[in-house]
Amino acid sequence: MRLRWTRAKGAGVAEAVYVAVVGPGRDVSPDLLAEAKDVGRLLAQEGCTVVTGGLGGVMEAASQGAYAEGGLTVGLLPGSSRTEGNDFLTVALPTGLGEMRNALVVRSCHVVICVGGSWGTLSEVALAVRTGVPVVALHGWQLPEGLHAADDAVTAVRTAMALVSDQP
Repeated sequence: MRLRWTRAKGAGVAEAVYVAVVGPGRDVSPDLLAEAKDVGRLLAQEGCTVVTGGLGGVMEAASQGAYAEGGLTVGLLPGSSRTEGNDFLTVALPTGLGEMRNALVVRSCHVVICVGGSWGTLSEVALAVRTGVPVVALHGWQLPEGLHAADDAVTAVRTAMALVSDQP
C-alpha cells in the first residue's frame, strides 16, 4: 500500500519526500542489516529519496534495498572522494566534513529512520530531535522525547510517512 509519494509544496508543485536512514557503519548483525534493507526497499516503494551517510553497514543495506526497487539513493560521504561510497548510491556527494556531515544528513530530510545504534547514530538522532526533525527508532537508541519507536521495517516506514504528512 502506497502511503505517500510527495508532499504538497503549494501552487500545484510537489516536493519529493527525503528520508534519512541512519545506523552503524560496521559490526552490524545480519538481522539488523536485513531490517535496514527492508526499510530502504519500502521507502523506495513509497517514492521517497533515501539519504544516508553513504558508507557500509546500515547505510549500505538501506541503499541496497532502495536501489533494488529503482529508488533514488543519496550518500553524503564524510571524505573527499566519491569512490568511498557504497555500490548502491545513485548520487554520491563527497563533503570532506568527516563526522560533521551528520548534520547535512539530518537537515536534508523530512524524517529520520534510525536502524540500530552507534555513537555516530546517536549524534544524528540527537541533532534531529534538537532541530525538530521527526525520528523513528527501529532497534535503536531509546530517548525520552522526540523519538517514535518501531518494531519492524513496515512500522518504521509507515510511522515516518505519517510524520511527514503532519509537517507544514
